[in-house]
Amino acid sequence: MEEMPPGIRFYPTEEELVSFYLHNKLQHKNNDINRVIPLLDVYKHEPWQLPKHCGELCHGDSEQWFFFMPRQEREVRGGRPSRTTASGYWKATGSPGYVYSSDGKVIGVKKSMVFYQGKAPTGRKTKWKMNEYRAIEQDLSTSTPMLRHELSLCRVYVVSGSFRAFDRRPIHATESSSNGNINITQKTDN
Repeated sequence: MEEMPPGIRFYPTEEELVSFYLHNKLQHKNNDINRVIPLLDVYKHEPWQLPKHCGELCHGDSEQWFFFMPRQEREVRGGRPSRTTASGYWKATGSPGYVYSSDGKVIGVKKSMVFYQGKAPTGRKTKWKMNEYRAIEQDLSTSTPMLRHELSLCRVYVVSGSFRAFDRRPIHATESSSNGNINITQKTDN
């Protein structure tokens, strides 16, 4: 792949991560995806080691890195995944949330995690975070949504203290003259 010119970055939305990258990887389509987002067991590496394993479009990025992660053997047998590394552990935060397509359909599930250095439960919280995405597909025979477990897509990043959100979309801010509050509405593409 060519090097991107200054100002151009690989910055996919959550919808693009699930509907394009994760679905194509699960369906074994488009082998070039491996150059953009490599297959890596994130839990076998310390978070600060992950940037050197990222795909071609994320080299030099100081904010975020993407990886496909295979399901662990213990998960296949019905157990919980091991999220420990040599120096710490990834801890899930909050409840899993849904990822929606632009037409309002649920296409995936997102789990957020924070890396702690040390042993649980006395580890020290770091600025390393991860969003783990799993795809949801419709079962055509029963029209029931099914969560795909065999592969997930991870976005690893360092909290910078910026208020900027990862899944940015055009937002229009208008000031209400009656109460002085700012009303924010999200622009939808038709």
